[in-house]
Amino acid sequence: MSTIRTRFAPSPTGYLHIGGARTALFAWAYARKHGGRFILRIEDTDLERSTQASVQAILDGLAWLGVDWDEGPEFQMQRLSRYHEVAEQLIREGQAYYCYATKDELDRMREQQRARGEKPRYDGRWRDSTQTPPPDVPPVVRLKNPLGGEVVFNDLVKGPISVANAEMDDFILLRADGVPTYNFGVVVDDLDMNITHVIRGDDHVNNTPRQINVYRALGAALPQFAHVPMILGADGERLSKRHGAVSVTQYRDEGYLPEALLNYLARLGWSHGDDEKFTVEQFIDWFDLRHISRSPAQFNPEKLGWLNHEYIKHADDARLGRELAAKLESAAVSLADGPLPIEAARLFKDRARTLAELADGARLLYAPVEPAPELLAQHLTDAVRPPLREIAGELVHLEWSREAIGALIKRTAGKHGLKLPQLMMPLRVIVAGTAQTPSLDAVIALSPKTRVLDRLSRHLG
Repeated sequence: MSTIRTRFAPSPTGYLHIGGARTALFAWAYARKHGGRFILRIEDTDLERSTQASVQAILDGLAWLGVDWDEGPEFQMQRLSRYHEVAEQLIREGQAYYCYATKDELDRMREQQRARGEKPRYDGRWRDSTQTPPPDVPPVVRLKNPLGGEVVFNDLVKGPISVANAEMDDFILLRADGVPTYNFGVVVDDLDMNITHVIRGDDHVNNTPRQINVYRALGAALPQFAHVPMILGADGERLSKRHGAVSVTQYRDEGYLPEALLNYLARLGWSHGDDEKFTVEQFIDWFDLRHISRSPAQFNPEKLGWLNHEYIKHADDARLGRELAAKLESAAVSLADGPLPIEAARLFKDRARTLAELADGARLLYAPVEPAPELLAQHLTDAVRPPLREIAGELVHLEWSREAIGALIKRTAGKHGLKLPQLMMPLRVIVAGTAQTPSLDAVIALSPKTRVLDRLSRHLG
């Protein structure tokens, strides 16, 4: 059996989005599962919209997700001579021809077809023409699409598909400027790169019969095709930014872990029993094309948030500490007046859905805000001032540990006949500037002693 070779071939006209990332993930996993090769190809023939910034964003997004490629990136615009060579071969063999129809002629042709109630399509006027080509019209190259019969192929996700050749016209292979069309360039590339399995979004299903006819014109064997259903928002509409579907690198910047996003993308339209959370190694081991759903998947930001929270809760503390330090430093928060980031991450990770939330929570250990007057007035009553002053006095000489601080708060509450929350809420507001924190004894123990005592002194008088 020949080596399985898959590819991901994005156009660099924007960032790597969720749909593209999932397509890349499936093609990559299939190659990895079967010990094959995964090729990255950049289809940069849209000269007006392709940018180097988009190329870099695609490379960065894949690298961050851990979707590594074995060959490439290959760029179509560096292969123009190859497309010309194949087009000339097809012309010599009578499988393609030059078409000199101008844009105005084609527009008039389509208007007339619409007026007759026909589907607008190229009418083959130069297919077997013997007239002299006009000297001032740069030609395109068109495929001689078969006039009869049908294209039949077995899609590895959708099953058997057939399309009558009469439904297709003699489509363009090379534009007048010498740049290949998508349906031509992709076939030449996949042939030259020995692609065995074309795994892509099902927005390309309609292109596949045309591409198969190019393969047949070249006398080439077909790859296997697998078209993955698109991703929809919760409202059933095509996925867009308003559904929370942004670029992969934006998820990185917002504090999602790559393994969480990869896990979530893997479950969008593919499943392994009821398993929701799994490692990359498990995904590769389990992945097959048979269990890709034929129905569109629905993107759910809440589910992604839940999964990311699960990964953060179980992530290595040292890694989270490094991520936390980077987030805080990028927000101009000094780490000098606070605990080691690993300790802060350990305390706050159970409460964070993203690394951004982790940094927002842990910030109070390094740069707590001053409590709002109304928050102080709500919790700092005359009844609790005396016991809080006792706590402040004892903290001066107390061992600065979570256990000792927690015991002091409990002891003082019991001595004054108070419930723990009656002391802990005002203490939390004074020390942290907020009414919501993880365990208060841990927050105080991780905060610099001088800062805690200073805040207590200022607010208790």
